[in-house]
Amino acid sequence: MSNPEENLDDYSPSPEEVLWVPESEAGRRLDQVLALLLPQYSRNRLQTWIKAGQLLVDGVEEREPKRKLRGGESLALVALHDQETLAQVPEAIPLDIVFEDEALLVVNKPAGMVVHPGSGNWSGTLMNALLHHDPVLAGVPRAGIVHRLDKDTSGLLVVARTLESQTDLVRQLQARTVKREYLAVTWGIPDQEGRVEAPIGRHPSQRIKMAVVPGGKPAITHYRILRRYQGAALVCCRLETGRTHQIRVHMAHVGHPLLGDPVYGRASTPGLPSFGRQALHATRLGLIHPVSQAPLSWEVPLPDDMKQLLEDLPDA
Repeated sequence: MSNPEENLDDYSPSPEEVLWVPESEAGRRLDQVLALLLPQYSRNRLQTWIKAGQLLVDGVEEREPKRKLRGGESLALVALHDQETLAQVPEAIPLDIVFEDEALLVVNKPAGMVVHPGSGNWSGTLMNALLHHDPVLAGVPRAGIVHRLDKDTSGLLVVARTLESQTDLVRQLQARTVKREYLAVTWGIPDQEGRVEAPIGRHPSQRIKMAVVPGGKPAITHYRILRRYQGAALVCCRLETGRTHQIRVHMAHVGHPLLGDPVYGRASTPGLPSFGRQALHATRLGLIHPVSQAPLSWEVPLPDDMKQLLEDLPDA
């Protein structure tokens, strides 16, 4: 397990920045000597880089951490900032923590933050922020993340601080006992309340999108209108399942995509204020505490941008 306190920005050697093996270290293993010369990194991380071919010994790639050195060799680490490594780097990113104890963290994620590193987003993620806030999370798969919110969706998200808690929360999600409610602003006014039961899978021709498709995974969304506007509505959506983009797909499926959603609706809508993201916020979260077994719930208000959107919408 890599040391969560390490920060790759502290040291970025290139082949031109050469380290020299002291003569006094003759006979010692390569990983031991490298740990001596680069104490800011853990032995495990250095071994990983060696095995990945990121170390040159006298200008030649070396992948064997146990190689014995004679003293006097040149060592150069190359290509340190690979994507997988960046994904594991703790970053001092502020977090809005709603709840924290020995088993759980509940975070109010801002819009614009990616939850888990992936293609095009290998740093600046919630995972990077969590690893900085609590280095112990480096020992939990995916830094304890058990469910996700889209990058441009704000709101509540739970993180497990131990493997036991993560296992319990995953089981609760599978059993559909985790309660999740969202506030959304729709384009147009749907029925006062409804239940959308429609399977969701990958769009058959547009691979970056999800869609209601035959053979997709079962998906159920409940919704009800909280307030009507001219050409729009504030809607409370409750998830019974948790498919990728579920609310966005289901509300578009019933003819009322979310304002500001360029993927399933339009980036801008005639006669309505423009909004720079899908108007979706995870406002309530409820679950059973994995240790105490007590029922817990949290609620956070709309972020400022959605409050402003509602103020700008014309009254019905």
